[in-house]
Amino acid sequence: MNTTPIAQVLGGPTGHFPVEAEIVGYLANTWSVPVLLGVFAAGWIVILGSTNLVVKKYNPTLGAGDKATILWFVLSYFSYNHARMAGMQDFFAQLWKEYSWSDSRYLTSDPFVLCMETVTAFCWGPLSFCVAWMITSNNPLRHPLQALVSLGQIYGDVLYYATSMFDHYHKGVTYCRPEAYYFWGYYFFMNFIWIVIPGCKHCTSQPAL
Repeated sequence: MNTTPIAQVLGGPTGHFPVEAEIVGYLANTWSVPVLLGVFAAGWIVILGSTNLVVKKYNPTLGAGDKATILWFVLSYFSYNHARMAGMQDFFAQLWKEYSWSDSRYLTSDPFVLCMETVTAFCWGPLSFCVAWMITSNNPLRHPLQALVSLGQIYGDVLYYATSMFDHYHKGVTYCRPEAYYFWGYYFFMNFIWIVIPGCKHCTSQPAL
């Protein structure tokens, strides 16, 4: 007979973990996950396609590697500037609320997450856009700034993992629902990208420093 407390399976009043999480004014999403992901993918196609056209116009001789780097930093810029949540029902709020099943800290005004997102919104976001423009215009400061932004992305992601894992193993507090796809798909994979790609970009900039 399964004796697991029902709260450990279903979560708190909103379904989030930990069960005692206080999420003020929470409104459940009205868009389904496939619709959210479909609109999200379509939006990225438009943004990255438009960026590619601008790059081709201003620097048609730019190599494929540099074009890919530009698209990455433009993606970073837009990702950093769309978040703030629980009682909102616009597209980006619902997208972030879907992600919050893997980390409820995004809905509880967690001090670390709030500070991290503020720094990325006002620092790494705009600088990512600057890096993209510097690559397009062959600015000599491209590599120093690219290395700095990439290192900042890695540092923030490592702290994000570390604070969550510390609470999980040291305090016994879990922010993710028990379903594996929320942990491995949302929490682990979607954040691990922000270590791997910035790590590669940081390394490619080193010879030019």
